[in-house]
Amino acid sequence: MANPRIALTLAGVFLAGVGTGMLGMRYGLHGLLHPQAITSEAPNQDEVLARFRKELNLTPEQTDKLAVILTDYQRFYQNVQEQIEQMRLRDQIDDLRATGKSRILEILDENQRAKFEKMTNSTLDPSSPTKSQ
Repeated sequence: MANPRIALTLAGVFLAGVGTGMLGMRYGLHGLLHPQAITSEAPNQDEVLARFRKELNLTPEQTDKLAVILTDYQRFYQNVQEQIEQMRLRDQIDDLRATGKSRILEILDENQRAKFEKMTNSTLDPSSPTKSQ
């Protein structure tokens, strides 16, 4: 774009929209859009096993095998839930860093921006040696 004011205005509007969306999702909108995400704890494995044993008339051998399957499933499910939560947190941290960086860049002049970019790139890249100025 020829006019940097237009670009900055568009970037500001975009970031304001992103921020509003993040806050809206964080503080209530997510629960309305995805009510299944806000459920109580999963049923107790022993209760599920007892129900299946009774309603399906399982033999002791079948009950033991089902218990192993339920235990494996529960571990897998918890593992997946933890990975999903870690991904959400990583995304939020990345958004926070990007917003913070853009806000810092807004207050710097051209020389300061170049130095800041160099500083943050070397700080974020563990393989690059740090230089003291």
